[in-house]
Amino acid sequence: MLVNDYEGSSPEPLLTETLEGWVETKLESWRNSYNSNYRQKHEEYNRLWRGIWAAEDKTRESERSKMISPALQQAVESSVAEVEEATFGRGQWFDIQDDKADPDNTDIATLRGLLTQDFKKQKIRQAVAECLIIAAVYGTGIAEVCLEEVKEMAPATQPIMDGQLQAVGVSVVNRTVVKLRPVLPHNFLIDPVATSIESALGCAVDEYVPMHYVELKQEQGIYRKVRIPESSSLNDIESDKELVSVPDNKVRLSRYYGLVPRSLLAKAQQTEDDEEVVDLTEDAAEDTDESTYVEAVVVIMDGCILLKAEENPYMMQDRPMIAFPWDVIPRSFWGRGVCEKGYNSQKGLDAELRARMDALALTTHPMMAIDSTKIPRGMKPEIRPGKVLLTVGDPSNALMPFNFGQVGQITFAQAAEFQKMVQTATGAVDSAGIPGSINGESTAAGISMSLGAIIKRHKRTLINFQESFIIPFVDKAAWRYMQYDPEHYPVGDYNFVATSTLGLIAREYEVTQMVQLMQTMGNDNAAYPLMLNAVIDNMNVSNREELQAAIKQSSQPNPEAQAAQQAMEQAMHQAQMDFQAAQTEFLKAQSAEAMSRAQKYATETQLAPQELELKKIEAATNNLQPGNADDAEFKKRIELANVMLKEREVGVKEKEQHFSQAREDQKKIDTDFASTLSADLGV
Repeated sequence: MLVNDYEGSSPEPLLTETLEGWVETKLESWRNSYNSNYRQKHEEYNRLWRGIWAAEDKTRESERSKMISPALQQAVESSVAEVEEATFGRGQWFDIQDDKADPDNTDIATLRGLLTQDFKKQKIRQAVAECLIIAAVYGTGIAEVCLEEVKEMAPATQPIMDGQLQAVGVSVVNRTVVKLRPVLPHNFLIDPVATSIESALGCAVDEYVPMHYVELKQEQGIYRKVRIPESSSLNDIESDKELVSVPDNKVRLSRYYGLVPRSLLAKAQQTEDDEEVVDLTEDAAEDTDESTYVEAVVVIMDGCILLKAEENPYMMQDRPMIAFPWDVIPRSFWGRGVCEKGYNSQKGLDAELRARMDALALTTHPMMAIDSTKIPRGMKPEIRPGKVLLTVGDPSNALMPFNFGQVGQITFAQAAEFQKMVQTATGAVDSAGIPGSINGESTAAGISMSLGAIIKRHKRTLINFQESFIIPFVDKAAWRYMQYDPEHYPVGDYNFVATSTLGLIAREYEVTQMVQLMQTMGNDNAAYPLMLNAVIDNMNVSNREELQAAIKQSSQPNPEAQAAQQAMEQAMHQAQMDFQAAQTEFLKAQSAEAMSRAQKYATETQLAPQELELKKIEAATNNLQPGNADDAEFKKRIELANVMLKEREVGVKEKEQHFSQAREDQKKIDTDFASTLSADLGV
């Protein structure tokens, strides 16, 4: 049965006793706050980015030129391209971290593969890039996480006739998929005192949708079946406000996500056939343990017709909206984008260029001063090639060429300075670079310092984009798939992380630094392959993975070469041990020889006095034999014996000296042996 809540083309004002009236009252207040504070600025940012001239953008009343400099356009596109390249440049732009106590990582790989495949089918990357453009232009990127039932069709075959033939056809599978819908700021309403979507009372998407969109939702049973009137055009929420001819056959739809009074939601969910009415007024709500407000999803058409009202159906009770500021303004939901950063510089540049164009019109195009009393009545004083001007009298007295001089050349330098100011304010660098800072006019140190400052600014935006947009979206998408498609998606508590890298400028700067560092080390350095792998990893070449695999394989040792090297090291170690053993034996032999020589000298020293006494006795005995009467011969022998005794004494002293020297040599040998042995043993 159709429930028609709409009568006439101009409905009466709604009362706050109904859910749609309460929601519309909030939305109207929020829209008035946005229109008063942000709408005009956002519209001007959009015109400057698109290069559209408007009369309210004049910098002076006499301005005639409509020229708009592309400096701000370049800054927006360059900044967005840098963040987009840093996010999607590697292909895989998110990852999943599992619990450290869980040794099985198969569920992680399965979930990551399924999410990557579904994101690619639903063109999530394209939607994220559109959100980046919105954030750079308006200051805040906003998107809605939507659920849609789709039919996935794929070519398939089916056996027929007991498997003898194969029928070729299409397999159709009904699935619930997650999509990302970018939302323009003038189509988004939020509590003015909120600083984030989660902290707000609620938020809403107010926009025009095709009429068939509502009809399909009614057929699926998502929206209530009511008559759909064609909405009148409201310029405040048009997607493109520059359109001359506004399309028709559209419906204004307001999708509200947030807190609503529990009693109003209960009344809205009643049907006409219910006889018993559940009394959940404010007094009744106070008697229960439930809160006065409840998280709900409310869809209203044309500001008065309730199409859908239900409690938040998502298992995590989260709101299907995500937003991030390009640059954070403290304690404010709306951020500061590239257009706002370069607004003043862009206006100054446009004023300079338009003034020059207006001056060129006065100095370039020919003008003629004419004496009106000396020309025929009704003559049109136009100047063009071949035109004949009739005068009364001498033409030199009636006509005179006229101009305003020449345009000053200083405007070129001023325009260049304004363009530099735009790049300085936004941090965007084009192919020409910031004059005097990034191009060839600066030194290497100056280039590094300038690039470092630019990279830091891009990284601030990148980190803010990851933590406020990418990770929340992946979380919400995974929760939706776990809830509505549990057959394919494993249910669990996962920690999603972004795997974005540096942008193009940052990667080029890092590669230059690493190449310079590699030049200071040799190829045999252990860190050289790692540095080379990092350089290739930052390059955007098609066969990057193959090069990295080749470097990894070349860095791994060959088993045969490794075995030969180990055998050689063992042989060298054994040879060293043998050398040390031989040296030890040699030193021991020298020590034993020195000790033997010392013992010999000691024995000879002890026997020398006894031998001397024996010699004296023998000599005396020989000289005192009977019959030896020659006294002279006896004396001669005595003298000879004395001489021999003295010589023996001298020899004994020499032997004692040799013995002392031998003992000193032995001590020295022992000391050297002990030192050598300690060095060999590593003591």
